Amino acid sequence: MDIKEEINQLKKEKDAVILAHYYVRPEVQEIADYTGDSFYLSRTAEKLTCRVIVFAGVFFMGESAKILNPEKVVLMPEVSADCAMAHMADPETIQKMRDTYDDLAVVCYINSTAELKRHSDVCVTSANAVQIVRELPNRHIFFIPDRNLARFVARQVPEKHFVFNDGFCPVHESMKVREIERARRQHPEALTLVHPECPAAICDMADYVGSTSGIIRYAQDSPSREFIVCTESGVRWELERKNPGKTFYFPDTEPVCEDMKTITLEKIRDVLRTGNNEIHVEESSASQAAKPLERMMDLAAK
Repeated sequence: MDIKEEINQLKKEKDAVILAHYYVRPEVQEIADYTGDSFYLSRTAEKLTCRVIVFAGVFFMGESAKILNPEKVVLMPEVSADCAMAHMADPETIQKMRDTYDDLAVVCYINSTAELKRHSDVCVTSANAVQIVRELPNRHIFFIPDRNLARFVARQVPEKHFVFNDGFCPVHESMKVREIERARRQHPEALTLVHPECPAAICDMADYVGSTSGIIRYAQDSPSREFIVCTESGVRWELERKNPGKTFYFPDTEPVCEDMKTITLEKIRDVLRTGNNEIHVEESSASQAAKPLERMMDLAAK
């Protein structure tokens, strides 16, 4: 029995479902029951009827799945896989902003810890942030933790006053304008697709700016055959799977989230065998953190 067959057998025995983010290894995406970006996976986790969720992603993703599904067992194939940006805000600064601005909404990117979520008013993802911020009655927006996504949203919703936090995704922040310019010279027919976690200078070069799922959808719908992709390179597998005959280029310094790449088939098999690496969120924290996540789901459904 090969490892994929073993995983499928263990899934049946344990009543388990595997969720995988687009940034994990191709072979992990291939074995997953559901593959997507943070919003899709959050929405999917909430609807699952299985007993066990194996979350092939970084820690905040498993934590969010547990908050939305307190009765389910949530397992992380690699419990040390983390997101640096998820920690780049703090409750003290949030309280300072609340004391400074009346009519303030603390908008928390889902790429954040449960501790940050529980101090927030609503969560968002890169796929729904613009829609949700528009729906909020508040004029003042403190957007945490990502400054780049915040600035992208602020451009789309100029009627709101944004206060920017100083967090960022190290993978997207490290994108270089000169590398994108070189790729455009090398591939003059290619369209440039950019994730809004990239700095504004990169977004300004784009033919399209959007979430990972938005980038995939745009490439599918576009008649163009070549694309320069400015996000984590794990998305290549889904782009090529859904777009046979189209070609995708990445910057010379390939954008790689090393934490996502620590998740392997062997680690998925092992947590299914053992039940190790179960996510626990303290009940009072979970109930508070669930409120902005549930509000996100409600507003995104409008």
